[in-house]
Parts: sequence; structure tokens; C-alpha cells
Amino acid sequence: MAVSISLVLLTGVIVVVLWRSGYLRFWPTTAVALFGFSLASTGIAPAIRDAITSVTGWISSISF
Repeated sequence: MAVSISLVLLTGVIVVVLWRSGYLRFWPTTAVALFGFSLASTGIAPAIRDAITSVTGWISSISF
């Protein structure tokens, strides 16, 4: 749970920075967000969530 909240905050910060710098436009961003919401309601959502969980687990296990 903590990893997903952190991931949401991180991606939110990235989106805000890209939006403010002018790299993101309104309509493509809206289309991608709507695609993400519709993808979350399909049967592939658990596989995507598991992939994100395993990648974040792999990254957190790396010792610096």
C-alpha cells in the first residue's frame, strides 16, 4: 500500500513538472488518463498491478 501511494505521488509530481514545462498538452494527457481509467476496469489490471509491485520490489531491494 505504501509503495502504491508513493508511486502515485511520484507520477503526480512528474506530470505536474512536465505540464508546467510545456512538454504535456491537455488533450493527449486527457486521452492517456482516460485510457488508464478504462484499462483499470479490464481483466489485465491485476497483471499490471503485479508487474508494478515486482518492479518496485526489485528496485527497493537494490542496496546503494
